[in-house]
Amino acid sequence: MKSVHVTGVNQIDWVEVDKPEVGPRDVLLRMRACGICGSDAMYASYGGIPPRQGATPLGHEPAAEVAEVGAEVEGFAVGDHVVIDTMRFTDGLLGSGGAQGGFTPYVVVRDATPGVQLKVIPNDVPWEVAALNEPMAVALHAVNRTGVKEGDKVVIFGAGPIGLGALLGYRRKGASHIVVVDVIPSRLEKALEIGADAVIDSSKEDVGARLVELQGDGSTPWVRGVRPATDIYLDAAGVAVVPQTVASIAKHGATLGVVAVHKKPVELDFGGILQSEMNIVWAMGYPTEIFEVTDDIVENWEKYAKIISHRFPFEKTLEALELAATPGAADKVTVVFD
Repeated sequence: MKSVHVTGVNQIDWVEVDKPEVGPRDVLLRMRACGICGSDAMYASYGGIPPRQGATPLGHEPAAEVAEVGAEVEGFAVGDHVVIDTMRFTDGLLGSGGAQGGFTPYVVVRDATPGVQLKVIPNDVPWEVAALNEPMAVALHAVNRTGVKEGDKVVIFGAGPIGLGALLGYRRKGASHIVVVDVIPSRLEKALEIGADAVIDSSKEDVGARLVELQGDGSTPWVRGVRPATDIYLDAAGVAVVPQTVASIAKHGATLGVVAVHKKPVELDFGGILQSEMNIVWAMGYPTEIFEVTDDIVENWEKYAKIISHRFPFEKTLEALELAATPGAADKVTVVFD
């Protein structure tokens, strides 16, 4: 069967692999959809992930149908629709350096246990929306890391899939006012459609001044200047100007969360941060959130579906990966299997 692998530096190709054999404690999954993450292009830029450089299977945002159940496995039946914890496979992270990837017709889950690697979902959730479970868990982990409380005022930089997922997560957690900042008008429109209270085009507006108008004045005699009353800032953009801007405007005790991947070092004014006592937290992966987000996707899948901008059939996965790797060309690209 065909599988998509990183075969060299900036090289992604089709590779023939064997269909997995199923043991008594295993579950065979038929892939139904798999989203494309920015990490896929990053893995390719490195030539793959050791020890599988030159032979790294891709695809770590899957949704699947149970195709076969081992004799000793309980809790699953053939035909079940499932979302997947790609970090709990015994043969390595699915699509992120492990032995298997989601851009292939079949994947086997060794030693399958309900609630560990797999969670059954209702059949009415579209496959491409179910495949958002993994990135939405990343977004929810970022929300949790920032310690949001009921009534907090939040600003999200970056209206890509993680930023939009965080918007939905902050709303569920009780944030009272959420602003999304980006430079692409279509992304800002989508943020409003999904539920942002306001948006800011940072290429045209002064972010700090506009936030004071939207969320109030948080300046004090100790921390003066343009200081919005924002409680939490989330960097889902990954450009240096974001943490630098936040450091210059954060009120006393505000929190900056960083979920974006910064590919270059970022210079920050520690003297100014010392004065504001701004908290900085980091978020990567989803230690506990992978199935915490699932129920909300099931209940509100129509809203999550708005995050997806492009859908490709499996046979056009290479074209889908190329589009997703082109800056500004797409928001969320998903591969859907027949």
